[in-house]
Amino acid sequence: MKEPEIKKTKNSALIVTTTSSFLTPLALATIPVALPTIGKAFNMDVIALSWIATAYILSASIFLVPFGKIADMYGRKRIFLIGTIIFTFSSFLLGISNSPSILIFLRVFQGVGGAMIFGTSIAILSSVFPPGERGRVLGINVAGVYLGLSIGPFLGGILTQHLGWRSIFLFNCPLGLFIILLTVVKLKGEWADAKKDKFDFAGSVIYSIMLLCLMYGFSKLQSITGKILILSGIVGLVFFVLWEKRVKNPIIDMDLFISNKVFTMSNMAALLNYSATFAVGFLLSFYLQHIKNLSPQVTGVVLVSQPIMQAILSPLAGKTSDKVEPRIVASSGMAITALGLFLLSFIKGNTHIIYIIISLVILGSGFALFASPNTNAIMSSVENRYYGIASSMLATMRLLGQLFSMGVAMLIFALYMGQVEISPALHSQLLNSIKTAFIVFGSLCVVGIFISLTRGNLRENSKTID
Repeated sequence: MKEPEIKKTKNSALIVTTTSSFLTPLALATIPVALPTIGKAFNMDVIALSWIATAYILSASIFLVPFGKIADMYGRKRIFLIGTIIFTFSSFLLGISNSPSILIFLRVFQGVGGAMIFGTSIAILSSVFPPGERGRVLGINVAGVYLGLSIGPFLGGILTQHLGWRSIFLFNCPLGLFIILLTVVKLKGEWADAKKDKFDFAGSVIYSIMLLCLMYGFSKLQSITGKILILSGIVGLVFFVLWEKRVKNPIIDMDLFISNKVFTMSNMAALLNYSATFAVGFLLSFYLQHIKNLSPQVTGVVLVSQPIMQAILSPLAGKTSDKVEPRIVASSGMAITALGLFLLSFIKGNTHIIYIIISLVILGSGFALFASPNTNAIMSSVENRYYGIASSMLATMRLLGQLFSMGVAMLIFALYMGQVEISPALHSQLLNSIKTAFIVFGSLCVVGIFISLTRGNLRENSKTID
């Protein structure tokens, strides 16, 4: 391929994958705002409504790694394209659905498409861009994710209020069609570096059941059912590892974790980072609206300061990790994240909003410094034929961390307040539970700093990989 064609392919890959990385979190972030309206339209209770949000996450998580492996075998662009078509078509069907059960089923279907996108977008970028340029473009891609998360609640509120809840699903369709068109017309070539491998169907089933138990268990962490599911998931994990070490073409090569310290520790750091940060918006929403008596709109403006910093700094952090060892940049980001979390643990009933915003800016800056370099470390630590699996594993760590974060927050709420409706009489317990959660999350980040630092240097690893 000639130099101008290579440049066009690079640009097309960056536009296509970053647009998809913007679309998928945007679609996730618009849902919570519309749930009350959907509940009224279909007379759904809170448990049923929660499945509209949870079904997508569970489905995407279960299929991520299997589709990552399939993409490595049959072509990352092909799986990405099919995933975008499924995501777009299911968004259209969601927009015209007329029953709660169909709505939840289509969210599962949409999650399958999301898994195919999550598991291939970063893998495509890593296939197209060499290690020296990878950090910068991964930073741009991560910025797209945070931009989608930033404007999702705001856009979801406007669409739901003025055009109805169906519009939040139908809004995905034009952007999805644009990605499909651009992929077909502009993104030339295909990347399938594991063509000779065979698909481990049995391992895929074991993995999916194991992950379902873990993730659903995390979402029900405060209940006996949740604890049983987590224990079952751990047993399933042991069985999965033993199975994968026996088969000739495993869905996940265990040597990636055993012999590749950078890959293992980077994924562990990602899990801890997402576990420590995802519930921040959830916790502060309660604090700002119940204790500070702010409106939902003002609360959204305050909370958006974190993802805005992440969107601004992620490309810079990614570019820096091309020149400075990612271990150093990511660990520094984890330390700054821990600082932001511990600052939030000091909030009181009369804490000024400026203090909250400054803490969120610090938190967002730390997360940006961590996420892009950590992604760069993971993708640059493996051979080309593992890009799909590496990309999928990182996305799985993110989703697992998000569910674990919410599970911990809900467990702390249950311990301090029980399962009761929040009232002014419980504001003291609410504040104490929020402060405790921030201390727990800050402590998780401190552990993450040491894990991030012990991963080893990527530059030394890359010599053997290349």
